[in-house]
Amino acid sequence: MAGISLLGIPHDENSSYLRGAAAAPALIRRELHSDAHSSWSETGFDLTDRFVDHGDIDFAGAGDPWDQIENEVGRALDAGHPLISLGGDHAIAWPVLRAVRRRHPSLTIVQIDAHPDIYPAYQGNLRSHTSSFARIMEERLADRLIQIGLRTLNDDLRDQIRRFGVEVVEARHFSEGLRLDLKTPVYLSVDLDGLDPAFAPGVSHREPGGLSTRQVISLIHGIDQRIVAADVVEYNSNQDVSNLTALVAAKLVKEIAGMMLKTNGATAA
Repeated sequence: MAGISLLGIPHDENSSYLRGAAAAPALIRRELHSDAHSSWSETGFDLTDRFVDHGDIDFAGAGDPWDQIENEVGRALDAGHPLISLGGDHAIAWPVLRAVRRRHPSLTIVQIDAHPDIYPAYQGNLRSHTSSFARIMEERLADRLIQIGLRTLNDDLRDQIRRFGVEVVEARHFSEGLRLDLKTPVYLSVDLDGLDPAFAPGVSHREPGGLSTRQVISLIHGIDQRIVAADVVEYNSNQDVSNLTALVAAKLVKEIAGMMLKTNGATAA
């Protein structure tokens, strides 16, 4: 039976405003496996026995966290299944994609986010979660970067977007039924602040005017190329209301997993 790998990356030391995202993996798993919710994806897959959980990366010891992330992601990918990484803040996408890119010479990133995370650096930190996609594009870890849901652009960020040839669908230009012209395998990066805070208040940087949960699910369901890896990041339980965002994160994990199975050729029930 085809499976989906899970890996927790409890790291938020590069968050620019609030800490808390490091606690997210266990909380998302709790909702993912809760008896309160169905184990089925809307794509028609029962996910009960589909997840191969590689646990959380342990950052307590010595060593560069970026090397640890890259190595552990590589080991998880060696299991042969598509991988969903549970962050953590969005800074982790950089080392994750280093490992993913080695296995996929053609790759498109689809990023759902309020922010492009493409500053050259923030407060002198090249690893800031506000700068991860600048590093990703500098290292050519993808052929295309498509960012959907942005609503925080300024002149500096627009300059960076032009520099790297990023394809952008701002939230103000988003329309129902958006379809992406995808030609390569896909890495899907979901920052939960891409959703409007009415749907996902448990994030460090709430930005009104975002996408609904249904709109994000529809975007995920519309991907027609193989989804080879993904991340769900920036859940901050300290900001959550009635566990709502943890539930949304778990729902998105299920729908990503279902689409991973579908686009990689598994047969639904």
